[in-house]
Amino acid sequence: MAPSDAAPAREYMLTLSCPDQRGIVHAVASFLLVTGCTIVDSQQYGDPDTGLFFMRVHFAAQEPGVDLVSLNGGFAATAAAFHMTWQIHDAADRMPTLIMVSKFGHCLNDLLFRHSIGALPVQIPAVVSNHTDFRPLVESYGIPFVHLPVTQANKAAQEARLLDLVREQAVELVVLARYMQVLSDDVCKSLEGRIINIHHSFLPSFKGAKPYHQAHTRGVKLIGATAHYVTADLDEGPIIEQDVARVAHGLTPDQLVALGRDVECRVLSRAVAWHSEHRVLLNGRRTVVFQ
Repeated sequence: MAPSDAAPAREYMLTLSCPDQRGIVHAVASFLLVTGCTIVDSQQYGDPDTGLFFMRVHFAAQEPGVDLVSLNGGFAATAAAFHMTWQIHDAADRMPTLIMVSKFGHCLNDLLFRHSIGALPVQIPAVVSNHTDFRPLVESYGIPFVHLPVTQANKAAQEARLLDLVREQAVELVVLARYMQVLSDDVCKSLEGRIINIHHSFLPSFKGAKPYHQAHTRGVKLIGATAHYVTADLDEGPIIEQDVARVAHGLTPDQLVALGRDVECRVLSRAVAWHSEHRVLLNGRRTVVFQ
């Protein structure tokens, strides 16, 4: 076969964590070599605090018959030898991502726009909300809008419908884009490691209503946002990304709100992108983020 007639290489992502020991990188590279794969990019980190080793390898395969099935089957022995927690993903796949929102639409609007221009490697099978405010926005992008109003009486039933939707659509990531309902412990556990929330970084200093107005009253000089995985402990899950913006003394409370929303959008979009590109690995209550 002439070089110009060669089939295009398929690209994959291998992520793994395991107890740190000598030979892990050599074993992974050797497997890829004998399988006929080429490493495009590789990052690794050994955590001295937990004794765990983390690795993300982006590689290409052009040999006939090399696909996800053969790669998973072939790598299993290497993974078992090092007691790895691991996954191999097709780099061309776009992660099915469900977005949830309430009555603040800035993060939703940002994610939908980034998705529409190909800046987020996700597909969005649906947007779920406990209100109908953003139905026109969502449907303007050709995405189904699912209204699940929540009351104390129907909360369990609506959460069951949510989990059914996750299963039916093979959702791999749920994003709380300013979804203001507290999810039950059962939902948090069911979606552990694949549900992301965004909040302002004033917690716990400015709790309750209008945190940006509280911050303005205190004359803060920095505001920020935090994107983290959701756990049963409210707003205490492993942090994925944070950022801040400086506050000038002349800003009004409304300008502070606008500045804060901009930071929230940037932080959440980065967290979603990194998760969907398999750059985030859980390390206990912390994360390893390969950028």
